[in-house]
Amino acid sequence: MKVTRVVVLGFMSLMVTAIPAFAHHSFAAEFDETKPLTVNGVISKVEWQNPHVYFYVDAKDDKGNVVTWGFESSGTALMHHTGWQRDSLKVGDRVTVQGYAAKDGSHLLGARDTSKLVTLADGRKVFGASADDGSAKDQN
Repeated sequence: MKVTRVVVLGFMSLMVTAIPAFAHHSFAAEFDETKPLTVNGVISKVEWQNPHVYFYVDAKDDKGNVVTWGFESSGTALMHHTGWQRDSLKVGDRVTVQGYAAKDGSHLLGARDTSKLVTLADGRKVFGASADDGSAKDQN
C-alpha cells in the first residue's frame, strides 16, 4: 500500500511538471512565415500574461465588417526586455500591426520578429517579440 502511494504521488508529480511543456508550441507549428499580414485597427483587449502576451485588434475587412484579430507575442519578461511595458498598448489605441498568419486560418497572427512592428497612432513603433528575436527597444 505504501509503495503504491509513493508510485502514484511520483507519477502525479511528473505529470504536473510535464503538462506545461506539452502546452507550449513552436512558432513554426502554429504560424506560417510565408504569409505576413498587416492589420490596421483599434486595440480591443490586452492579456499581459505568460506564457504569451496576447492583444486583440478590431479591424474592418474588405466588406466593412469588423473582424477581431488576435496577436500572440512572447512572455512578459521578454516583452519587457524588448521595450514593452504593461501599458504600451491600451484599449482604444489605434495601431498598425504586422504579423504572420495562423496555419489553421483563424484570425490569430504571430507577432514574432523585430522586423514586424506595432505602430502606434502617434508614430511610435514597438517591436513584437519572441524568444528568437534578440533585443530590440522602442523606436521613435
